[in-house]
Amino acid sequence: MSLLVAACAFVAQADGTWRDTLGKAAGLANETGISGFMRKAPPEYLTGEFDVKDRIDARTMAGKDPHDKAANYKTPNGYYDAKGVWHGGYFDDSGKFVEGHKLQMLPGLTYGVGQLIMIPICLILIYLAVVKGFEPLLLLPIGFGGLLANCPLAGVTAPAMMHDGVISILSSGVPAMTGGIVEPGGFLYYFFRFGIDTGVFPIMIFMGVGAMTDFGPLIANPKAALLGGAAQFGIFFALFGALILAAIFGQDFFGVGINPLKAAASIGIIGGADGPTAIWLTSRLAPDLLGAIAVAAYSYMALVPIIQPPIMKALTTAAERKIKMPQLRSVTKIEKVCFPLTVLLLCAILLPSAVPLIGALMLGNLAKEIGSSVSRIADTMSNALINIVTIMLGLSVGSKLACEKFLSGTTLAILALGLCAFCVGTAAGVLMAKLMNLFSKEKMNPLIGSAGVSAVPMAARVSNKVALENDPTNFVLMQAMGPNVSGVIGSAVVAGVLYTLCR
Repeated sequence: MSLLVAACAFVAQADGTWRDTLGKAAGLANETGISGFMRKAPPEYLTGEFDVKDRIDARTMAGKDPHDKAANYKTPNGYYDAKGVWHGGYFDDSGKFVEGHKLQMLPGLTYGVGQLIMIPICLILIYLAVVKGFEPLLLLPIGFGGLLANCPLAGVTAPAMMHDGVISILSSGVPAMTGGIVEPGGFLYYFFRFGIDTGVFPIMIFMGVGAMTDFGPLIANPKAALLGGAAQFGIFFALFGALILAAIFGQDFFGVGINPLKAAASIGIIGGADGPTAIWLTSRLAPDLLGAIAVAAYSYMALVPIIQPPIMKALTTAAERKIKMPQLRSVTKIEKVCFPLTVLLLCAILLPSAVPLIGALMLGNLAKEIGSSVSRIADTMSNALINIVTIMLGLSVGSKLACEKFLSGTTLAILALGLCAFCVGTAAGVLMAKLMNLFSKEKMNPLIGSAGVSAVPMAARVSNKVALENDPTNFVLMQAMGPNVSGVIGSAVVAGVLYTLCR
């Protein structure tokens, strides 16, 4: 410790501030360690509780109307409204003002009880990933990102802030800052801004998914697309359920200023069990709900082996589960190459808003099917690219698990609606298969209908596992992959429809 103090004093002596530096070094014991941790206060930019001396000098405003554009003034941390009331907070890097909010403190914990709750929740997500093996590639970075988000004093999720600029009170009464100095934010803030706000990460994930997906089972059995379509019924079930909650508890049930229809559309997409699609749509319609929706979507994807089998068994008889399906026909290379191009062109004509997701999916698949001439591209998409983006996407989603955003009645409602939507989607796929059997000579095993949700390939594996439990010789994996991959396309199409309706 003495060496550190001496080194700091020697370096600082050159600019004449060695006494100040020496004093700071001597006070490190009060700022670090357990004692320093217990003394920490919440960041002022979050609470808006700046000392009076740190606010705008009252003399600067003497005799001036804060709403008078000619009375622009400088301050880094808030403004006075027309009634002279101080509003503390911060201005983001675009000049938009974000007002602070009260935080209930506990010793050493900026967010008090909420932080005590969220840290164990994040540890549970990591436990499910590492010990139970539930979607470890996703739940591990999400859980760890949540831990980082609940260490706010570390600043890893701190936003970029503008200060020392000119504040203008707009005609709406909202302040805006221009010409200020921008202080950079935490690295998770930039992960989120770059990948989630722009929708880049979900699109890159779809490229990788396309490069790993074989559409052969769907091409060989086009009827499977009906099962994938039926499984999307869960999306609309959750959508209407969210609208009912908003009608009962008020328009601000999902958050002040959040459009209930946009929130309902974002929540509904959980029913497709497609995490990237849920993130893509929510980032555009209701970004404040992203943490809860992403966790719900990926959690239910991870819990497919637990949730689906009881539903499948309850809706089918033992005889139906033992139905053996004929082997699928061989699909030619030209069919596999033409399929992604055909789907993309149809999407561009019929539903342009879904082109970003569908286009990325089909690009990856086309690279896979072309063969050796572009094998390096396909290999990059299906390995390095998707792995890197998965890490960054998981950390970005986890950054939204900060307790002040996650712990609310809205979050519980989202988790409940997402679970119901997933169960309804599974049931709808099974019932559609049973309905098709009434009008078809060649019976299909209704278990493959449950694979219509977008959890690829886990849902297809679960269908195959349940079939093998009833007949060890009845393999339905390839037949289940048809509705499984059609569910990926279906959820992306539904997301495009909802985006078109709500934007």
